[in-house]
Amino acid sequence: MVQTATGNPSISDAAADAVAGASFVGRPRPRGLAHGLVEDLGEKIRNQSLRPGDKLPTESAIMKTFGVSRTVVREALSKLQAAGLVETHHGVGTFVLQPRAAGMFRLDSADIATSVDVLAVLELRISLETESAGLAATRRTEEHLLAMRQALDDFERNVAVAGDTVAPDFRFHLQIAQATGNPYFADIMSHLGTTIIPRTRIHAIRNYDRRGEYLSRVNREHEEIYAAIARRDPDSARAAMRIHLTNSRERLRVAQEAAQQAAQQDAAVTPPATT
Repeated sequence: MVQTATGNPSISDAAADAVAGASFVGRPRPRGLAHGLVEDLGEKIRNQSLRPGDKLPTESAIMKTFGVSRTVVREALSKLQAAGLVETHHGVGTFVLQPRAAGMFRLDSADIATSVDVLAVLELRISLETESAGLAATRRTEEHLLAMRQALDDFERNVAVAGDTVAPDFRFHLQIAQATGNPYFADIMSHLGTTIIPRTRIHAIRNYDRRGEYLSRVNREHEEIYAAIARRDPDSARAAMRIHLTNSRERLRVAQEAAQQAAQQDAAVTPPATT
C-alpha cells in the first residue's frame, strides 16, 4: 500500500482495474465524446462513489469499460484536473481530490473580451510548446536543465511570499524553447513575451488566487514537465506540457462561459430604458 496526498491508502493498479467494472459501470460511449466521460466520472466523484484519496483505474481499464480511445481518456482526465476534481502523479496514478468550496475563478464582464484572445494564444501554445517539450527532452544540456530548475525554484519561492511569479513562469517556458536547439521556438516565445501568461492579462485570475492554490497547481504541473525533460522522456514531456496548457485553457474556458451566462442573465432582468 502507498499513501495518497490525503493520507488514504491507495489501491494498486491491478485492484483499481478489478473494481473498474463495479465503480465505472455505465453506458459505453462512442469515441471522441470526452465530455460524456467527464460527466460520468465527475458524477461518481460528486456522489461519493469515488471518494477523496481514491485512485482511478488505469487508462487502459477506463478505455475498455467505456469503449473510448486513449486520447479521449487523457482529454477527460485533463478536464477533470482543470475542474479540481482529480490530480495525476506521474508514474503513480490519478487520485480524487477533496472538493473545494470555490473550484473555479470567476471572470468579470470586463475580462470576457480579453479571455477570448488569451484562449486563442493558449491554443497556439498547446501546438507550439507540446512539441517544444518533446524536443527539449532529447536535446537539452545540463546547463538548460539548471536554468529550468532555477526558474522553478524562483517560482516556488515567490508563491510562498506572494512575490512575482510571472517572470520565473515565463523563464521556465522560454528555457524549454531554448533547449530544443531550434532558435525559432525561442524567437516565437520571446516575441510573445510574458503576455502569454494568462494572469498577466486577466484581472480576475490575480484576484482569485488569494491562498496560492491556483499557483501551487501550476507549480506541480511545471514539475511534471521538468521531471520528464530531466529523464529525457520526450513522450511524457509532451504529455505533461499538453496537460498543463490544456488545464489552463479549460479553467479559463469554463470561467468565460460562466461570465457570459451571468451577463446574459443580467441583461434579461434589466428593464429597458424609458424615454
